[in-house]
Amino acid sequence: MGYNLNALAELYKNTLLGDILPFWEKHSLDWEYGGYLTCLDREGKVYDPDKFIWLQNRQVWTFSMLCNQLEKRDNWLNIARNGANFLAQHGRDADGNWYFALTRAGEPLVQPYNIFSDCFAAMAFSQYALASGEDWAKDVAIQAYNNVLRRKDNPKGKYTKTYPGTRPMKSLAVPMILANLTLEMEWLLSSEILENVLAATVREVMTDFLDQEKGLMYESVAPDGSHIDCFEGRLINPGHGIEAMWFIMDIARRQNDTKTINQAVDVVLNILNFAWDDEYGGLYYFMDADGHPPQQLEWDQKLWWVHLESLVALVMGYRLTGREACWQWYQKVHDYAWSHFADPEFGEWFGYLNRRGEVLLNLKGGKWKGCFHVPRAMYLCWQQFEALSSQSV
Repeated sequence: MGYNLNALAELYKNTLLGDILPFWEKHSLDWEYGGYLTCLDREGKVYDPDKFIWLQNRQVWTFSMLCNQLEKRDNWLNIARNGANFLAQHGRDADGNWYFALTRAGEPLVQPYNIFSDCFAAMAFSQYALASGEDWAKDVAIQAYNNVLRRKDNPKGKYTKTYPGTRPMKSLAVPMILANLTLEMEWLLSSEILENVLAATVREVMTDFLDQEKGLMYESVAPDGSHIDCFEGRLINPGHGIEAMWFIMDIARRQNDTKTINQAVDVVLNILNFAWDDEYGGLYYFMDADGHPPQQLEWDQKLWWVHLESLVALVMGYRLTGREACWQWYQKVHDYAWSHFADPEFGEWFGYLNRRGEVLLNLKGGKWKGCFHVPRAMYLCWQQFEALSSQSV
């Protein structure tokens, strides 16, 4: 295909508004109990009614964000409200910690062991409060955000399986999501908290988790940023590393910090070179930094979100730096992603392919895939290509 900037902007816009959002609007809304049904087969039929807090909050965020960034459509706001009200009623325990999973009717199923339930709640209710103007939603967002700050050094708390003190490690996922979350909540936070958290998270990601020699982002390191020779200590999660880098670019752009933007682009390109499957195409899900067998048996699968986050990072990197390597890689990832994950017959994108690029799970939503990575990437790529095409006029 030709890579016309206007045509790419239209592709992302039309896919978001004419394909992705209608799929979720048609199939996922639970008007009876509230919230969303995310376990959807290829055609959109529900195959499991349980509700996962990550995905509930992410869908609230998606429709609220679109109200705030595109236009305040009544149906989008109603969809967001349907999730926000359900979550406000059922999502937390008595101490205000967010559960991981609920039954369809909202009864707790899985304990609040996961800090990311709180992260996505803060994101969701921040955007929903902005879209709806409802003050109570601000309170929910701020309480969830304070939960994240309180838990970030011990994310699982009493639910941690590891034995205390033997091999302390910290995870890239916490500072990277905190950086993005803090930017999301800019309108609700004092400038002091905003700048302090952004500076600390960027520094931690780019110092402790970035291996300067390999140019790769490690998933877990010792508290001082040193490497530990074990499965977790050698783990590279290409999608996470690349997603973290566009978060960093987004923060650095606000501060006109071209050095950090270029450093983030370097890391994206290094990860792509390291993780691309030269035989079958696409990016591996997990890798070992030293080339040992990864412990994750699904290491060689090709996942939708990894490729979507790469597209976002590459077009953002290209717009901010003009570097040709970003554009070359964008085209390569675009060709693979659009030809393997998109489902023109029934809409939306497949989530899970085997190494050869064949559909592995015939689903559009499940326990981990919901209405988030696909619409967010479509929106962000649309906006980046619009900006690029106006720059080139």
